[in-house]
Amino acid sequence: MMLSSRYALRETGQNLGRNVQLAVATVITVGVSLAMFGGFVLFQIAVDNATQRWEGGIEFVVWMNADATPEQDERIRTRLEESPAVSRWVYVDQAETFEEFKELFADTPELVESVTAEELPPSYRVVPADPDADVVEETGSQFLGQPGVRAVVFAGEAVRGIQDLADRAGLVLFIGAIVLLAASALLILNTISIAISNRRQEIEIMRVVGASRWFVRIPFMLEGLIQGVLGALVAVGSNVLLRGYVIDWFSQVDEIRLLAGFSVDDSALFRTNLVVLAIGVAVSVIGSAVAVTVYLDK
Repeated sequence: MMLSSRYALRETGQNLGRNVQLAVATVITVGVSLAMFGGFVLFQIAVDNATQRWEGGIEFVVWMNADATPEQDERIRTRLEESPAVSRWVYVDQAETFEEFKELFADTPELVESVTAEELPPSYRVVPADPDADVVEETGSQFLGQPGVRAVVFAGEAVRGIQDLADRAGLVLFIGAIVLLAASALLILNTISIAISNRRQEIEIMRVVGASRWFVRIPFMLEGLIQGVLGALVAVGSNVLLRGYVIDWFSQVDEIRLLAGFSVDDSALFRTNLVVLAIGVAVSVIGSAVAVTVYLDK
């Protein structure tokens, strides 16, 4: 007995219609679990982007005014070179700052197009000789209020606190996602088992007239797949909203200069959503495969 796509879709639709409340609950559970996983991944990416400038032992950044004079710039450079508390420093000019800006905000080209390199401030990224937080703050504070200096931003405990908070929140989201994904697989299994139970008599008739195992199986497995994919699409929408209304907000708040690079570009969002879709498909396939094996083949 050949299986037509029209028959498979019709039977799948009937199964979903008969258990619509359970199907909706399954889609929501899959969506929430995958949204938690997607949020975990996106926040980790954003934190990594936000802390890039602090790699290599950099503990504070002296931001110059975009219109700082050569004399003002030379005065700061001389103080850095002569200070015994400074181990080394790196000067990032306006062109390099603009390249970083374009990389960090690649997902918002209209913002990049509205800014030129001449409008962005150059900076000195400083590695102190002593990483002690009090010493770092004292050293960096010497540059506050100096002519040509726009701001001094410290990493110190703040960066480590951000990373620790991200790790803790990420762990909670990851564990929650795993638990809910397991619950999703069980819900899919339960939904399909109920569908099988409701159609037990029809299934027996199909077997009597020579229907193959896959002829009977496919509509039920499609039912599970549809639930998983719909749940994954809910999570994809959640990821887009999370990036647009939460993560991007952090990167645009002037008061949180430490998180100026807290962002997720389009390619990272796309890759994350692909992983979310793949997990949704995998969970649905596993749940439906177990269900038809346990309840249909006995």
